[in-house]
Amino acid sequence: MPREQRRPNPIQWIGYAFGRRLPDSMIEWVRHDLTGKHAITRHLVRGMLPFTPLFAAFLLFPGELWLRGSMVLLAGLLALFYTTAFMPMNRAHRLVKHGLPADLENPERARRRAIERAKYAAQHPH
Repeated sequence: MPREQRRPNPIQWIGYAFGRRLPDSMIEWVRHDLTGKHAITRHLVRGMLPFTPLFAAFLLFPGELWLRGSMVLLAGLLALFYTTAFMPMNRAHRLVKHGLPADLENPERARRRAIERAKYAAQHPH
């Protein structure tokens, strides 16, 4: 009987970064990846990966090294901006693609919000 994988191998992770669905045996890993601690950092790293061929192509352009480096820097900043701006939509899309609720959130954040709501309700009854 084959052993089920709990985390993707490097090839699967690259496919996942480019939008592919991971096997059902890795659903918990996907849940943690998208809602766990440091999910924002992981999203930014994962979101920048598809742009690396473009950055490499900019380095091959003719011209001074500082100019090519500036092109890569500008493209990197623009890619980072769009990766950040579309983070909620990309996250929801990945969750749904893997059969998880689109509004799934970090359990610790949900717990803190519930405590804050309870405090507010206790201080401000209707």
